[in-house]
Amino acid sequence: MRSKSTIFLVLAALIAAGLFSVFYYVDERERAIKFKFGEIVDSGIEPGLNWKLPFINNIRYFDARVQTMDSDPERYLTVEKKTLVVDSFVKWRIDDVHEYFTRLQGRLSNARSRLAQRVNDSLRQEFGRRTLQEVISGDRTVIMEAVRQAMVEEAKQFGIEVIDVRLKRVDLDPAISDGVYARMQAERQRVAKELRAQGEEEAEKIRADADRQRDILLANARRDAERVRGEGDATATGTYAAAFNQDRDFYNLYRSLNAYTKTFSGKDDLMVIDPSSEFFRYFKQSGVDGPPPLLPGGG
Repeated sequence: MRSKSTIFLVLAALIAAGLFSVFYYVDERERAIKFKFGEIVDSGIEPGLNWKLPFINNIRYFDARVQTMDSDPERYLTVEKKTLVVDSFVKWRIDDVHEYFTRLQGRLSNARSRLAQRVNDSLRQEFGRRTLQEVISGDRTVIMEAVRQAMVEEAKQFGIEVIDVRLKRVDLDPAISDGVYARMQAERQRVAKELRAQGEEEAEKIRADADRQRDILLANARRDAERVRGEGDATATGTYAAAFNQDRDFYNLYRSLNAYTKTFSGKDDLMVIDPSSEFFRYFKQSGVDGPPPLLPGGG
């Protein structure tokens, strides 16, 4: 019984191996080529289960999914000889597996090398016909489309379909960037100094105008004050003159009494003057019958 089971297992294994050597499976994400003694006999194999002749046919599989070729940053010159550092990538996939194998030996490295070379040439040509301002201001979309169109026809010769070309980054060369930033900084500083100078000029004008208006206001105020003071003095003088004309003797007496009060306002006040002077006129006119008049200030 054991020998029969062993024979059965061996026969089952041989049958399975035969079936596996006859049938093969192609995934929808793959492309396959059938060879007969190293010669291509079928490159349009449909996805699914297919058959082959054991030991005569062999199958090679290729990834048919969208591939990404991310290039290293390259330097390109614009029309005014400005250096730009450009980082780009390409989306592509195998379209004709027969051409892909015969022209590129089915090697991914060969496909990437050809695509990188073509991208490099196309970008160099596109940047070489544009200025730096045109690249920065919005021609990048036009550049990407032009490069993609240029690559589509050539890539078909290798059985490759170019889906998209993108520019990830476009920068100035570091040495040029430092110079550009320095010029930008100098320009901003120049504008700032100009604005500050204009501000100082306007401030001086405002201060000068304010000082002028202040001087005018002070001058007008002094003029009005002098006029009012003059009018007051004139009124006072007129009042004094009117009072003086009403009773000149009384007015003279009043003025003399004021003079005596101011002259002898202190206990230690002393005057050296001729007694017969006009200053003591009202002292001399006092009567001799009564007591002597009191001096102003208690003297």
